[in-house]
Amino acid sequence: QVQLVESGGGLVQAGDSLKLSCAASGRMPVRYAMAWFRQGPAKERDFVAAISWRGVFTDFADDVKGRSTISRDGAKNTMALQINTLKPEDTAVYYCAATGEFGSVSKSETLYTYWGQGTQVTVSS
Repeated sequence: QVQLVESGGGLVQAGDSLKLSCAASGRMPVRYAMAWFRQGPAKERDFVAAISWRGVFTDFADDVKGRSTISRDGAKNTMALQINTLKPEDTAVYYCAATGEFGSVSKSETLYTYWGQGTQVTVSS
């Protein structure tokens, strides 16, 4: 059983930076990709960023591209997302996700098998 646990959420001010972390545990798939999604108030869950097994390939949503970085530590099964210059519209519950074996970076949430419970990020103006 794979478990994903997010941390690092909270209340921040517009213009601040925030680093979210995801810790994976259990019987991890071989060469799995990981991603972050978010769901704002009264919105659908949207893709934020993804990273391949060795971190060679990354992808970002247009609204965070250029002000976000994603990284992972394969040995520790952890992943991090840092978003700079936060905006009120970044307010959302942020979810960590992982694919099954040999998964690729994707914007589609249907390709991710495992999900965390989410961590709330609130950006005040």
